[in-house]
Amino acid sequence: MGKLQSLAKDTAIYGLSSIVGRFLNYLLVPLYTAKMSVESGNYGVVTNVYAWTAVLLVLLTFGFETTFFRFASKEKADKAKVFSMSMQVIGFLCTVFLLSVFTFLPQIAGKLGYAANPEFVTMMAVVVALDALQSIPFGLLRLQNRALKFASLKLTYIFTNIALNLFVFLLLPSMCAKWPEFAEKIYIPDNKAFYVFFINLVCTSFITIFFIPELRLFRFTFDGKLLKSMLGYSWPLLLLGIAGILNLHADKILYPYLVPGQEGIRELSIYGASAKIAAIMAMLMQAFRYAYEPFVFGNSTKKESKALYADAMKYFIVIALLAFLVVVFYMDIIRYIIPASYWEGLRVVPLIMAAEIFMGIYFNLSFWYKLNDETYWGAIFSFIGCALLFAINIVFVPKYGYMACAWASFTGYFAAMTLSYIIGQRRNAIAYDMKAILKYVALFGIIYAISEFMPVENSLLKMAINTLLLIIYVAYFIKKDLPLKSMPVIGKFFK
Repeated sequence: MGKLQSLAKDTAIYGLSSIVGRFLNYLLVPLYTAKMSVESGNYGVVTNVYAWTAVLLVLLTFGFETTFFRFASKEKADKAKVFSMSMQVIGFLCTVFLLSVFTFLPQIAGKLGYAANPEFVTMMAVVVALDALQSIPFGLLRLQNRALKFASLKLTYIFTNIALNLFVFLLLPSMCAKWPEFAEKIYIPDNKAFYVFFINLVCTSFITIFFIPELRLFRFTFDGKLLKSMLGYSWPLLLLGIAGILNLHADKILYPYLVPGQEGIRELSIYGASAKIAAIMAMLMQAFRYAYEPFVFGNSTKKESKALYADAMKYFIVIALLAFLVVVFYMDIIRYIIPASYWEGLRVVPLIMAAEIFMGIYFNLSFWYKLNDETYWGAIFSFIGCALLFAINIVFVPKYGYMACAWASFTGYFAAMTLSYIIGQRRNAIAYDMKAILKYVALFGIIYAISEFMPVENSLLKMAINTLLLIIYVAYFIKKDLPLKSMPVIGKFFK
């Protein structure tokens, strides 16, 4: 239990930067959707460009975030050399990428549909290159269990980003009214997407400064044998990452091509804003991932490791299902994050959150092939899921719109999760407590069905009933699996 408590503590600290940080970023969702009307399509542009940058970030990191963990965690590993080699590989990729973008900018901007705004492409190209370079220093902080600095840097970025967005979208319009000659030189009301990307560039560049202490570990070095081993480990992770990120963002990249014109951008604005509501599940996934990766690699040689992984899976599923219920049960309040003109897209939220739960379980399952150095399995599973996602989007989006996007994500991740479990149990079996997990899933299903089908129209009454249903779920969790007596502070009340 001590190991799991350590995992919970690290997850909580990383969660401060991920969950709390993204919650603060939620402040930007009502800001953006209020200042960018559905008809303008500006939010659709932001959604589309960020989807592209997410894919590019996976390409430029080349699977080296996890590769760095694996090789730096080995016994007698030269951490400085592993760090330096990782930085050199990513630095080379980023240099080639930026030179290509700047050389072929008109052609690239035209193909992406931004021929009139090539500055969108240049700004986000620099941002994604900096993010890729930062991934290894951030990984070093996690490897060294320096969760506080990790969280501080993430929050510094977020607070700076929020402050600049509030200045641009709230203060600058007022300045235009009072001092039009000054403000109009730096503010273009019809091109609000520009400021979103420019602020991202400023904040990302600012955070890079704080990695100077970690970068002192860097040395120009070359170890052909180490590089070959790292690339051999990383390229399947790259394929896995590409498939994974396409599962998350391919719909947002494909949408303008499947539903062309202003109508496609309008619908993408609605879908992108609604997907932000479901992002609370993604926050939980990321907080858990930041803590779980070093936890797994750090305990991989211990006898009790498989039991620890099994317990971690159970607790993850329990918390993920609880998070799902909280969002769905209080949607009548949460929906006010975005304007009413975007609400028609909220029907995708349960599907997207379910897909992200599948993704989280799949991430938990993935360590059997990472620890066995058989990462090609991850690429196979993810590409199968990705193929399903592409097929469903291409066939059904033109007819059913963004609902098909949500179902595609649901189906793709369910397939990858199922395949990973079946093959993993054959190659490196872990005794997951399936009986307990299925009981939680059954309880979740009953509670969710009661809430969905109860004939109550009054929102306040329905939320009150949902609260009681949540209490039932939490009470069952506490009774069965939450060791309150062993927890600090809280445990004193249960002795």
